[in-house]
Order: sequence, then C-alpha cells, then structure tokens
Amino acid sequence: MRTSGWTRAAALAGTAVLALTGCAVHIEPRLAAPGPPERTECGTLTIANLPWTGYEANVAVVSHLAENRLNCTVVVKDLTAEEAWAEVAAGTADVILENWGREALRKRYIDEERTVVEHGMTGNKGVVGWYVTPWLVEEYPDITNWKNLNKYAHLFRTPTSGGKGVLLNADPSYETNDPALIRNLKLDFVVSTTGSEEKLIEAFREAERNRRPAIGYFYTPQWFLAEVDLVHIKLPPYTPGCDADPEKVACDYQPYDLDKIANRRFAESGNPAAELIKNFQWTNTDQNQVARYLTIDKMSHNEAAKKWLDANPEVWQTWLPAD
Repeated sequence: MRTSGWTRAAALAGTAVLALTGCAVHIEPRLAAPGPPERTECGTLTIANLPWTGYEANVAVVSHLAENRLNCTVVVKDLTAEEAWAEVAAGTADVILENWGREALRKRYIDEERTVVEHGMTGNKGVVGWYVTPWLVEEYPDITNWKNLNKYAHLFRTPTSGGKGVLLNADPSYETNDPALIRNLKLDFVVSTTGSEEKLIEAFREAERNRRPAIGYFYTPQWFLAEVDLVHIKLPPYTPGCDADPEKVACDYQPYDLDKIANRRFAESGNPAAELIKNFQWTNTDQNQVARYLTIDKMSHNEAAKKWLDANPEVWQTWLPAD
C-alpha cells in the first residue's frame, strides 16, 4: 500500500511532538529465536538392540562411529520391540535404530506421554509379507496368488499341524497379522513359530536346497534374499486403514519407510550422539552388506562396521556432527 506525503509528514510531526514533550515510547525487545541446544560430551550412549540381523548391522555401524569419532561409551541392550519402547520412554535406553510401525506404541509414548520422539528416517524401505521358495514357483507358478493357497495347503502339512498347511514365523516378539489373515481369508493354514530369524532363514535355505515346500512371513531389507530369492505372495493389496482393526485385517502388510525412535530428553540434550543418530541414513543394500559380513563372513560387529565404513566414507561422513 502506498503512503501519501501528508500521512508521512503527519507521522513525522507527531514523532517530533512526542520527542519535544518528553514522552517515551516503549519498544518491546525482540526475543531471539531459540537456537540448537548447547553441545555436550557424549558420555554413555545406550542403544536398544532388536532381534534381527539388519538391526544389528545398524547397531554395529552407529556404535563404531560413536565410540571412535565421538568418544562415547556405548552400551547395547538386547530387547524386544515392546521392551525397547518402554525403556526409551523411561530413559534407560536412548534410542531404537530401526522401527517398523508400532502404531499403538507411537500413540502411547509419542502422542500421549510425550516421552519419546521420532528421530529421523533410516533410509531403509521395509516390505513385509508372505514368501515361498523359488523352486515352488517354478513348479507351481500360480502359487504366488493367495487365492490358490488352499489348493496347495497339503504341500505344507506336517505331522503336528492337524492336517493344515504350516506358515512359518520367526521370533515370537515380531508383530504380525498372520493368524488374523489366515482366519479372515479362510485359508487352510496354521502359524508355526521357528523361534528366531536365524532359524527361519535356515528353514527356507534347507527347503530350497532339498526342494521341500516352505512358506512363511519374511521381509526386506534382508541379506538372505541375495542367497535365496524368495518370492512374495500377492495377498489382497494394502490400502490405508485396511489393517486398522487387527482382528479384521484381510490385506497385505503396509510398506514402511523405517524410522528411528529416541528418548525426548536425549534427542534435545545437545549430545553429539543424538545428532549422529538423527543424521544416520543408508540404503537397503548398505544394510544387507553389513548383515552379510556378520552372518556369512562371521565378522565381529567391530570388524563388519570398519570394513563397511572404510569402503563408504562419502556416506557416513555426512552423519557426523558439524563441529
């Protein structure tokens, strides 16, 4: 808007009168915008370690950098996902380095209690679902459509499965929709838990090697898929909200952009490890490579991390705190 000369002159005259009559004009001081928290020493960094090898790859690399670049004392605690969220909320663990969904825990600890915060993305793309061994697809090409699974359920029976096909699961702490999916899609299967990621991988490996049927819950990123290229079963497509009621779910799993979870006080403390972890991002290929070092090459966490870090300085140098 243009101001007339008269208005400007009147304003100037008014200012002069105020000055001559000794009237004071109070001007509120401008408050500076809050800056980042003051940088502190790292001290002890406590990382939750969850039971799958890709997660251990994250822990190996972040721990190595925290210890060797930031002079942190790193403590790693083996926990289930539920335990890890509770400990991060309580401050007895600082971070979860790879989180898959967990909407109920997000609501409780982030939205309601506000003790936990989202702490950046990992860069990994998570895909969960049902998979079968490659030889089965060669033998029965239509087995990848869920509508045909009952036709082949007899292939997956065991002496203890009550005449039903067996759908394999891994660690019992993994959050799956499998019992509900079987029930709601009216599939002639039961869930059988192998007990760990390692045992599930070995079951798939042996099934492919000996041309025995195997179907189970699996996911990527996962280094094993470079060894045995498991084939994803097409369940009814995922749409937002189709899994809102766990008892009524009848669709495939949600694809995830995986993220990190941190204790709020830790995230806002100025600790350089908090900045390192927030900046930490890599690809599925990166994670799978370190996971193979740990599992196939039998390297220690320190050896696996160092080998990957030595080969990829252009990636991890961007994670370090600026100063």
